[in-house]
Amino acid sequence: MADTTNVGSFEASLKRSNEVRADLAVHPEKYRMLTGDRPTGRLHMGHLFGSIQHRVELQNAGVQTMVLIADYQVITDRDTTANIQDNVYNMVMDYIAAGIDPEKTPIYVHSAIPACNQLMLPFLSLVSEAELQRNPTVKAEMEASGHQLTGLLLTYPVHQACDILFCKGNVVPVGKDQLPHIEVTRKIARAFNERYGNVFPEPVGLLSDAIEIPGLDGRKMSKSYGNSIMLGATPEETAKLIKKSQTDSERRITFDKENRPGVSALLTTAALCTGRTEQDIAEEIGDAGAGALKKYVTESVNNYLAPHRERRRELEADLDYIKDVLHEGNRKANEIANATLEEVREAMGMVY
Repeated sequence: MADTTNVGSFEASLKRSNEVRADLAVHPEKYRMLTGDRPTGRLHMGHLFGSIQHRVELQNAGVQTMVLIADYQVITDRDTTANIQDNVYNMVMDYIAAGIDPEKTPIYVHSAIPACNQLMLPFLSLVSEAELQRNPTVKAEMEASGHQLTGLLLTYPVHQACDILFCKGNVVPVGKDQLPHIEVTRKIARAFNERYGNVFPEPVGLLSDAIEIPGLDGRKMSKSYGNSIMLGATPEETAKLIKKSQTDSERRITFDKENRPGVSALLTTAALCTGRTEQDIAEEIGDAGAGALKKYVTESVNNYLAPHRERRRELEADLDYIKDVLHEGNRKANEIANATLEEVREAMGMVY
């Protein structure tokens, strides 16, 4: 049996992505996009530049957009749901502060949509254990967590297929490393349609050209690495974090990702916030050293995030509104999920 990671080559995926991207500009109303995050902590600048801004652009272009807060997926590789409610509420605040409009875009949570999760049962019958074992994300998550392979982590790609297909999503923004998940979803949709009748679209992974923002240590910005600038941090907290970031002993500031990861990460952060190039910023700071660089980065980040943080403070003062946004998003998502599940049951001859 073919490896699911190679079901569609990268070249074929890229071709589909480019075709959809071109059509999106002309017919955005033809597409429904599913996207979201796990509420394992607060959102940071990597989320903002890596995905959220792109979601806002597509939403504003007229693409039907749904944003999932994947609370059930937290327990794929973690033993606790401590702080999950707080993380969910804060995630909603950051989404709205960044430009996600709940009037256009439902924001909802996994655990509140039973019909979406019920799709797991028929979908699991359409993939083999071997295909799931080979999925690179399952392998990577298992190795990173140090956990034994749980049933939920093994079926993680199928759960993602439920998330995408319950609303008949036909476009999903992804990075290259997430393409295997899209291929599993496409396979499940295709297999269901062939076995029971045409119900689901085969979604296309819209490959993101967003830059991967580095953390303050030069590695990928990640909550688990503790190298992230949180969107909701205060200017003082941001300054303290940047001041502690790793640089090196060389005084002259240059952009060299391989040999000077700490310095280069700071330059990239400043470049993203100012629209300048890393080389231009490095040349301006020159021999002024790491202290001057950190001061410049701090000012750049705080200035860039100021409007987001101001809107966020307003939202923090109105938790009832945040709860209302979730309740309405859950209601809309349940309406869609119930209709899809009914269609699935009819196709399978399971209406009694």
